[in-house]
Amino acid sequence: MPVPIWLAAPVVVTGVLLARVDYNLFFMKFFRNLSRSKARARLHGNKYAMIPVMLGIEEPMKIEDDIHAESGMTITREMLEEMDGFDDAPLYLAIKGRVYDVSAGDRFYGDGKEYHDWVGKDASRSFGTGCRGGIDRTGMDCLSESLEGLTAAEIKEIDRWLELYETHDKYTFVGHLVDDPVNDILDQVGGDDHEESESEAGEEKDGASESKTEEEEATTTETETVEI
Repeated sequence: MPVPIWLAAPVVVTGVLLARVDYNLFFMKFFRNLSRSKARARLHGNKYAMIPVMLGIEEPMKIEDDIHAESGMTITREMLEEMDGFDDAPLYLAIKGRVYDVSAGDRFYGDGKEYHDWVGKDASRSFGTGCRGGIDRTGMDCLSESLEGLTAAEIKEIDRWLELYETHDKYTFVGHLVDDPVNDILDQVGGDDHEESESEAGEEKDGASESKTEEEEATTTETETVEI
């Protein structure tokens, strides 16, 4: 019995769409939003939080920094790289410069697990695009912390992940990601040395020019004397 065209068309379209679905990313977002729904209900007593969150029509919670409490809570990029779960190290990740301890979720973030690509670094870009390896559609490293070229929808996805880590009852905020101050000092010293070298080179050049000018003037004077 032939299938009516009005029924065949939707089936074909549905099949094409399902073939394009990244199921790993789909379930990652599903369980992320489920956790966010529970956190909103727990923190704000909103038992209906699940509906807008699961439908994706909610606005991510704004994370307000406690300047006084968090000012001294910092971790360098070098330190973060070491928090990868190996040799009994904890599992840390960073998103938008905020570092979280996700050791309690080792079955998700441990070596070889689904989210391990995010551990030990700030991979904010990946949280927005869903790309966890190689180069993304803009030509940038998927695991970069740069938000350059991302769409408003991708930025919102990053904020949803940030809300998850900030409100999760088992993950804790560790501190703000900063550059190693020692490296900054070394870079500054290197820059000063370079500027000093350039200055000395410029002075030598000026001195050479002055000597050349004096020699030219002396030669001109001798020539005029001979002519007289």
